[in-house]
Amino acid sequence: MLVLVAPGQGAQTPGFLTPWLELPGAAARVAAWSDVIGLDLAHYGTQADADEIRDTSVAQPLLVAAGILSAAALGDLAPGAVAGHSVGEITAATFAGVLDESAALTLVRKRGLAMAAAAAITETGMSALLGGDPEVSVAHLEKLGLTPANINGAGQVVAAGTLEQLAALNEDKPEGVRKVVPLKVAGAFHTRHMAPAVETLAKAAVELTPADPKIRYVSNRDGRSVATGAEILERLVGQVANPVRWDLCMETFKELGATALIEVSPGGTLVGLAKRALPGVKTLALKTPDDLDAARELIAEHGVA
Repeated sequence: MLVLVAPGQGAQTPGFLTPWLELPGAAARVAAWSDVIGLDLAHYGTQADADEIRDTSVAQPLLVAAGILSAAALGDLAPGAVAGHSVGEITAATFAGVLDESAALTLVRKRGLAMAAAAAITETGMSALLGGDPEVSVAHLEKLGLTPANINGAGQVVAAGTLEQLAALNEDKPEGVRKVVPLKVAGAFHTRHMAPAVETLAKAAVELTPADPKIRYVSNRDGRSVATGAEILERLVGQVANPVRWDLCMETFKELGATALIEVSPGGTLVGLAKRALPGVKTLALKTPDDLDAARELIAEHGVA
């Protein structure tokens, strides 16, 4: 059984979209999306530097566009389940048929702008904890006033809060944690600091008409499969201020009998977690179109093309 997953913010790197735009029809498709959302995705995906694409309002639509584009290059496929990490949940919603491409890009553009505005209210950020026991780390973070914003499985926890709180964490690490690594994001996502963005997204969601998923959709909130488009959209809205439980998503993949996992562009992060948490599951990250042939072979073995 094949699982198709989409990465979250921080996976983007300068120029990563360049080779994908060389595929037939890709440049025209991205240009059309850019017109819909008022953002030059091709520019940011090919010419912009790391600081420019770190901007939340740019990074999020760029990631969703890349995910849709790279998945489309695989041709028709029917994975057993789809999921996305944080903003990748919107990408996954297109895979499941819940949102069409224009609706997904419109929603993620509003999401990115709303989260950037919320992040500007207070100086906040996120840091990954390397090593340690997740339960011990979570308790320690809460003592410091930080939120375990991502519980990613494979022992990885990401802390979020004010810059002062994160500085205190660097000086007072949880027992067993080797290192605290700041992430390339511009705010404390999936925490109470994002509450203003929830209100904005709730208004945007009213304008959308989601379809029920055609493919099993696994939610970040609790790792559960969600059966209706209305509930998926409601979860997409609320998730910006709630922790990502990717650990529970991977538990669900395991329970469903997953045998292979493909991560769409810019792939790598979720494959790394799966290699540690899902032993025996074959994995592949779509980094460039050079990976497409290997992905198609994996689909032929584990999915229905």
